[in-house]
Amino acid sequence: MIMSLTRKIAHNTLYQIIGKLFSTAIGIVVVAMLARYLGAEGYGQYTIVIVFLQLFAVLLDLGLYIILIKKLSEPGADMEALVSNVFTLRILSAIVFLGIAPIVVLAFPYPGIVKAGIALTTLSYLFISLNQVLTGLFQKELRMGKVALAEVFGRIVLLGATAVVLWLEWQLMAVLFAVVLGSFANFLYVFISARRLVDIRLRFNWPVWLAVLRDAWPIGISVALNLIYFKADAIILSLYHPAADVGIYGATYKVLEILITLPAMFAGLVMPLLTAAYVTGDRERFRQIIQRSINFLAILALPLIVGTQFIAEPLMILVAGEEFTASGGVLRILIIATGIIFVGALFGNSVVSVNKQKPMIWMYAAAAAVSLLGYYLFIPTYSYYGAAWMTVVSEFLIMIGAYFMIHRTISLRLKYTIVWRAALATAVMAAGLWLLRDWSWYFLAISGTVIYFIVLYAIKGISTRDVKEVISLRSS
Repeated sequence: MIMSLTRKIAHNTLYQIIGKLFSTAIGIVVVAMLARYLGAEGYGQYTIVIVFLQLFAVLLDLGLYIILIKKLSEPGADMEALVSNVFTLRILSAIVFLGIAPIVVLAFPYPGIVKAGIALTTLSYLFISLNQVLTGLFQKELRMGKVALAEVFGRIVLLGATAVVLWLEWQLMAVLFAVVLGSFANFLYVFISARRLVDIRLRFNWPVWLAVLRDAWPIGISVALNLIYFKADAIILSLYHPAADVGIYGATYKVLEILITLPAMFAGLVMPLLTAAYVTGDRERFRQIIQRSINFLAILALPLIVGTQFIAEPLMILVAGEEFTASGGVLRILIIATGIIFVGALFGNSVVSVNKQKPMIWMYAAAAAVSLLGYYLFIPTYSYYGAAWMTVVSEFLIMIGAYFMIHRTISLRLKYTIVWRAALATAVMAAGLWLLRDWSWYFLAISGTVIYFIVLYAIKGISTRDVKEVISLRSS
């Protein structure tokens, strides 16, 4: 049973990785186009618009996405009622929270183009928020291939619209309209696909709303606290430093946001299995799922952190241009936060699976307080470097807090054999990259990957059985 479910998760993760490779490639091309076209200052204004709205998008989340996955995983769940009611609730929360964003921004010392851009781009985040809640349905059904295709389709639309804008030499508002079009295309594809699984309608079933909100409010508060340490850095940076600094930081942060979608999707796929194991009292199965997930995420995260240290500057120059050379130093720091998020996302979803989201609020509040204090202490003096290091500290606090919450709840005992082997393979890879450090960055990237996986296989960090389990198309 475990192996069959592992295969399903692996296949869905593989579909997402393939889709993510295409969508990430397109996204990087779009970032490269915009960074070169807008320059550091213009891209900084673009970043302010996006980050400001992300604050409100996080608020409107209300924890609905995670709770939908959890409730769909419970025995006897009414899929149509849950999806329709949560979808309707998400529309209402989006209208409320996104609707006040253009009003709140009037109090900030931003230029008029930024304020107008925020008003326009609320539409993009409306579509993103609706798309996210429907993604929970596909994660529960382990049919994430549709979501991957939708993202690729949306990115293609974004790329085409951006190319037209740049060709016509239009300005920031037109760029943001292209963003809206891409988000709408993504949502439309997901919505049509979701309707083939369940009849989605506007539903106002108050008992269902109460049941969902009762479980969701702790997550909503936690998410609101999360935005302080995950998004407030760019806003505070924009208040103390010029838009060009925000652009340098924003270009690097975009790389982080692209990378962390993989662990977020993986954790979403694992969550229904964790919930089912916990509800049925099967602690050993719960532990096995966590163990395999940690092994998988560590194998990906460790070489990513170390390998990036060798190619950060040329990679950011390739992505954003010579004007963003300083982004390489920021990337070296933020990639550490990325690796922490790989594991933290798993523990965070596991907290919800064991119904400990309420006690976890205090950990999120502590991390938010530390982060906010750190941002105000270090960003004025150290600019984007201060923001980046505080992001690392924040993510580490959340990961540790979530781990201890799970450990205290089910006495989680993990084995770190594979993690240590991945660390050893990463060390060998780092030594090889050091010897080859004068070569081109893409040669280093390829060589590092090859060295890492050869060593990892040689020391039995991965086995032939593991590879067959992932690529086998037979169900057991």
